[in-house]
Amino acid sequence: MTPDASYTDSRLAALYDDLNPFGADTAFYLGVGAKHPDATIVDLGCGTGLLTVGLARQGHRTIGVDPAGAMLDIARAREGGGLVEWIQGTSADLPNGEADLAIMTGHVAQVFVADAEWSATLDDLRAALRPGGLLVFESRNPLAAAWLEWTPEDSRTELSTADGPLTAWNEVTEVADGVVSLTGHYRWATGEHLEDRGALRFRSEDELRASLGAAGFAVRRIHGDWNGGPVAHDSRELIVEAETVGSSR
Repeated sequence: MTPDASYTDSRLAALYDDLNPFGADTAFYLGVGAKHPDATIVDLGCGTGLLTVGLARQGHRTIGVDPAGAMLDIARAREGGGLVEWIQGTSADLPNGEADLAIMTGHVAQVFVADAEWSATLDDLRAALRPGGLLVFESRNPLAAAWLEWTPEDSRTELSTADGPLTAWNEVTEVADGVVSLTGHYRWATGEHLEDRGALRFRSEDELRASLGAAGFAVRRIHGDWNGGPVAHDSRELIVEAETVGSSR
């Protein structure tokens, strides 16, 4: 799980909450937390900690893990940030057998492009959870082809920053074998232009189920939207709830 430049550059990390404000996804995960009182929660890929702190405020012992130091600087400084145990690292740095609930939000599951990396992450999450622990995450449904909307025209956003006005947009550079490669563009009024190249893996529902089963998880349910609706052909999301089975590896 290597952080993209948009998460490691402090100027861009500061924009994350403006680009990804509290929404239906945040409310969904807070609802999951509310259904599991007294649970120890791991938030893998916690970013700036908006949701992580919200879960801690529910009374949970909450562990936020992210490889990007610039994002964690914002998380630690957030009001309520002292309620969370922050770890700069990856799934390999999770404490073993201490969590009742593990989450991955913001489509973090899609940054693990290679199957081996995804498998290793699921193994680490399995080891971090107690018997009967729950893993909840979302991944975009490839059938909805969200990348078709990631054009410079449709994604263009104007923002105010400490360094002046900024224009941001995305550009898809390749779609092949379930992997969408894209470049994020950030251009200040001064003319400075940063590019952030990355890739996202779009796994089908069947692929997600198979990989979870191989890692020792049993899928409870998969939702197609943040209201808990079933998966349909045009569902934009695959929101997965899976529990551990057997003994951890």
